[in-house]
Amino acid sequence: MTPPPCKGVLYIVSAPSGAGKTSLVKALLKTDPAIRLSVSYTTRPPRSDETDGRDYHFVSRERFQAMLAEDEFLEHAEVYGNFYGTSKGSIERDLDASLDILLEIDWQGAEQVRRHFPQCASIFILPPSFNALRTRLAWRGQDSEEVIERRLAAAAHDVAHAEGFDYIIVNDDFDHALQDLVAITRSIRLETSRQMDRHAALFDEFRRI
Repeated sequence: MTPPPCKGVLYIVSAPSGAGKTSLVKALLKTDPAIRLSVSYTTRPPRSDETDGRDYHFVSRERFQAMLAEDEFLEHAEVYGNFYGTSKGSIERDLDASLDILLEIDWQGAEQVRRHFPQCASIFILPPSFNALRTRLAWRGQDSEEVIERRLAAAAHDVAHAEGFDYIIVNDDFDHALQDLVAITRSIRLETSRQMDRHAALFDEFRRI
């Protein structure tokens, strides 16, 4: 009997704002093209270096609310006055096609996704210290001092939920943190159940001996 097709791996990466999550995810995707980034929907305006459809699907509040009413989101959350959501149908189709998908979402969204996909792998990125996080947020030059203070207060709340994740990476040295992230994704692919499915023909060959 032919075994069922191997399902894809769903990775979740979360972090407080300024911890380096986005930079690490971009480096991971460049290192491992087999992992695809799920593009979320958001009502916030795009930043100067962002492209619609690549970084986010930028939509109006009215469109977002309509999608929410039609139960199109796997998870959604309001962050700093803007809404974010992940398409349920898109994730399910990709995983059924044995694609590896990465969600870059906050801890609230991670909790919602874990309820639907308890087999997912969740990773939390920590900054090396509170002062280092403050320095990074100020260095970006994207936010006012008031917004930075609000993000710092939110960061403490975010970090309090880190223990609910499967893995924690401290982003003190970027290259080392990237190596940790790559190691996690590779080790999950090598789990026995996944390897048994992926190499079913090989195992069948040895069983016939």
